[in-house]
Amino acid sequence: MIDGHIHLENGPLTKEYVLLFVEEAHKKGLDAIQILDHTHRFIEFEPIYEELKQYPVQKKWLENKEMKFKDHLITFIELMEEIKEMDLPVQVTYGLEVCYVPHHEEKIKEILSQYHFDFIVGAIHSIEGILYDMSFSRELLWDVYDVNDIYQRYYELVFQLIQSDLFTQLAHPDTIKLFEIYPSYDLKSTYEKLSQLLNEHHMKAENNVGCFYRYHHPDVGLSEELLKIFKQNHVEMITASDAHHPSDVGSYIVQASQRIKD
Repeated sequence: MIDGHIHLENGPLTKEYVLLFVEEAHKKGLDAIQILDHTHRFIEFEPIYEELKQYPVQKKWLENKEMKFKDHLITFIELMEEIKEMDLPVQVTYGLEVCYVPHHEEKIKEILSQYHFDFIVGAIHSIEGILYDMSFSRELLWDVYDVNDIYQRYYELVFQLIQSDLFTQLAHPDTIKLFEIYPSYDLKSTYEKLSQLLNEHHMKAENNVGCFYRYHHPDVGLSEELLKIFKQNHVEMITASDAHHPSDVGSYIVQASQRIKD
C-alpha cells in the first residue's frame, strides 16, 4: 500500500521530523510513502501567488512567515536525498504539490527544471485569484459567484494543468466539492474528458481522502461517479491521505484502496 500525498508543512525540515512520518507509515503497514510540500512553503515560488494578495484576508494568510515562503527548495531536496539513503522500513520518495496558475506556467516550468524530484503533483487551489477551500472562501467566492461557473472554471483549470505536461500526478481531482456545494449540471461529460486527458498525458489521479477526515465530507476519497468513470477508463490512480501531521499518515488508505479494487 502507498500513501501518495504527505506534507511536512507543519514542522521543520529535519531528519527527526521526517522520520516521524516514516515511523507512522511503518506502523500503519504501508509499503511506500510520497513526501511533498506545498509550493507556498518555498521562497522560489512566491511570485506565483501575487494575485491572491489582492484580497486582504488572503494577503494576511500568505504573509505568515512561520508557514509561508520560509525555506529554499534546495534545503528540502538535500534533506530528502539524505532520507532516501537511509535503511528505512518503507520506501520514501519526494516531490512537490504545485499550485498551478496558467499565466505563471513559464515561471513554474523554469523553477522545476532546475531540480530533480521523484514526482510532481499539480493542484488547483484558486479560481481567478480566490482560494476555494479556506474558511473565508464562502464570503469571497461561493456566496458571490454562480456555482456552475465556479465548477466549470475549476475543471477548465484542471484540464490546462494536465495539458501543461509539467506534472506526474493530479492532486485531489474533485476537492472542489469540499463544502458539499454542487453544480446544477451533470458532471459526467466533464469526468469523461478528465479521464481522457489523464490517460493521454500519462498522469496518475489521486484517490485522496483529505476531504473526508479534514473537512468531514461524506466521500471517502473520490465521488462514486468520478471513481466509476476513472475505473471504466482505466485511469491510473494512487491512494493519498493528504496528511499534514505524522499521525495522519495512512489515514483511510485501506478503505481508499478497497474502493479502487471493488
